[in-house]
Amino acid sequence: MFDGLQDKLQGVFKTLRGEGRVTAEVLQQALRQIRLALLEADVHIRVVKPFITRIREQAQGQEVLASLNGAQQVIKIVHEELIALLGDPGAELRLDGKPTVVLLAGLQGSGKTTTSGKLARRLKEQGRHPILVAADLQRAAAVEQLQQVGAGIDVPVISPNPGESVLDLGPRAIKVARDLGHDVVIVDTAGRLHVDEALMTELESLVSLLQPSELLFVADAMTGQDAVRSSEQFAASLPLTGVILTKLDGDSRGGAALSVRTVAKVPIRFVGVGEKADELELFQPDRMASRMLGMGDVLSLIEKAERGLDKTETERLAKRMARRQFTLEDLRDQLRQIRRMGPLSQVMEMLPKAGPLKNLNASSVDDKQLHKIEALINSMTPQERRHPRVLNGSRKKRIARGSGNTVADINRLLKQYKQMQKMLKKVKGGWLGRALGGR
Repeated sequence: MFDGLQDKLQGVFKTLRGEGRVTAEVLQQALRQIRLALLEADVHIRVVKPFITRIREQAQGQEVLASLNGAQQVIKIVHEELIALLGDPGAELRLDGKPTVVLLAGLQGSGKTTTSGKLARRLKEQGRHPILVAADLQRAAAVEQLQQVGAGIDVPVISPNPGESVLDLGPRAIKVARDLGHDVVIVDTAGRLHVDEALMTELESLVSLLQPSELLFVADAMTGQDAVRSSEQFAASLPLTGVILTKLDGDSRGGAALSVRTVAKVPIRFVGVGEKADELELFQPDRMASRMLGMGDVLSLIEKAERGLDKTETERLAKRMARRQFTLEDLRDQLRQIRRMGPLSQVMEMLPKAGPLKNLNASSVDDKQLHKIEALINSMTPQERRHPRVLNGSRKKRIARGSGNTVADINRLLKQYKQMQKMLKKVKGGWLGRALGGR
């Protein structure tokens, strides 16, 4: 997420730190590089110009230019301005109807159907009783897709009757929801390949008919300025209450995230960070700004750990690490815990790019390596896992055949294991165990 922008901004800040004092000339050069980095990240020009102006105005004061830590102050200003640019933190859905109607709109392929399911699942966790409405009558198999999404999260779906129009389906869905005792109706509308006048008129009529409490525009973050332009057009025609950015986990540029609030004049409410039903999060501008600057997102990492990890197992492993009793079995169990937090690349990118992690490239992390390590360890006998020094040539060949790997893979694993043991001897208590929730 945001790797391209992150790398360029990190380069600017590295140059600033190397200058000692931040002179007016150094500041001007840094601002020029930041401006180029934002434009290359597909941030809208209407956003970039005032953003750079605000940074220049704040950084030109004597307290920055004459300061011994002027570079740090410039970074602080950029961080604060990024947060201001991204807007307020996301807010949960406003549920004030009986039932409450939540309507999703957007271009085709933006992820509306999947997002409908994610919202329904989130509402279920909050004790609500949502129902989904398949109001996309344009795209082939759209109704079937929503039915599959609903089945996956155990939420019912109201589908159109043969020959029924969207404007007939909407009021009927409200009545069905009310009769069945559902308190939230989530309407998945038809996507547009572009802002189609006829479909937009239909959508305006549907909105007028249903009077939704929430009208959310779903935008694909990976499409950059296309998402920004379409959100602006939708906001001009509809009373949008917010934006949901999808596919943010695959967005290496960040242009949509940084531009959409300013251009469309509506807040970002939620962000999709994966394909699973639980991978929808409230928008957190401060955390996103920190990621863009390579500062990591430790708070989100902690929250992910709290949701995904087995606390008892983690504490057990942490105690063994503290006593330096870390075997290959423990390594396997620790890796299983990490995998429960989601794709390893997502976990790694939440760590700050500083110190020993400064050269970390989350996009190069391969989750298949974790599966390979687990397969190797599982092919060992209990004695071999606890006492790997007994592994001779013939044992390694047997393990390689049993796991579908090579002897070289086993030797690489053993080398990494020995390095971990050396590291644990230097760090009291085992930093990995504590980082994952141990004591």
